Amino acid sequence: MFSDDDPGLAELRGICLALPGAEEKVSHGRPTFRAGRIFAAFGGSEKIRPGEHRRVPSAFIFTPDDVDLPAIDDDPRFFVPAYYGPYGGRAIDLAGPGVDWAEIAELADASYRRVAPKRLIAELDARR
Repeated sequence: MFSDDDPGLAELRGICLALPGAEEKVSHGRPTFRAGRIFAAFGGSEKIRPGEHRRVPSAFIFTPDDVDLPAIDDDPRFFVPAYYGPYGGRAIDLAGPGVDWAEIAELADASYRRVAPKRLIAELDARR
């Protein structure tokens, strides 16, 4: 369901796997990034309405901070991904024009901090 040369996958791997204790595992045919629990996924679909989805093979799925959610929901680049959406997940297509990799790194960092153990967050903070 994915290829190592998919748009954005190499860059997303670099961002996610640079976080302390992060691992990549394939789940349901797609790469997921975990620090104990999933904090990011690559590829998925957008739920259009019940029973109807639009495939987005190069989607970056993450869970934003609650404080950032209104701005993300107002930005047309982002969408609610199927399956992850009910749990607060949002996504952006990494194959879209003008991807801001600094922004992607910030979103991955915020999502990571929601699930990573305190010791890994402390390790991350010590690096900065």
